[in-house]
Amino acid sequence: MNLIWQNILAVGAGGFIGASVRFYVNVIITRSFPYEIPLATLSVNVVGSFTIGLLTAIFFHFTPSEWLRLFIITGFLGGLTTYSAFAIETMFLLNSSFWTGILNIALNLFGSIIAVFFGYKLMLYLLR
Repeated sequence: MNLIWQNILAVGAGGFIGASVRFYVNVIITRSFPYEIPLATLSVNVVGSFTIGLLTAIFFHFTPSEWLRLFIITGFLGGLTTYSAFAIETMFLLNSSFWTGILNIALNLFGSIIAVFFGYKLMLYLLR
């Protein structure tokens, strides 16, 4: 990977868009579903994981330009998915309700891994 200005710009632009989408999703979901488990963070992590699974399968068949891959995966999905927010929300959940914190960890961890698996397998199936 080359550290050239086009790649840096691609990651930055993708990150800006991904983080903006994450903020929007957070506002909408938190208003609509004010539950103890942070569903907005869970949603972007699982959807982002599913999407990276789909794209990884696509990129095995069709190699995109380096800047496009960096824009989408490193920038957009890196800005969209939010493990730093997951970590702080989980810390607060563990302090207030240990089992709710554990549930949040399990849902994010396994939900994201399962979503990557299904996204990847779905796209491989569709590309046949």
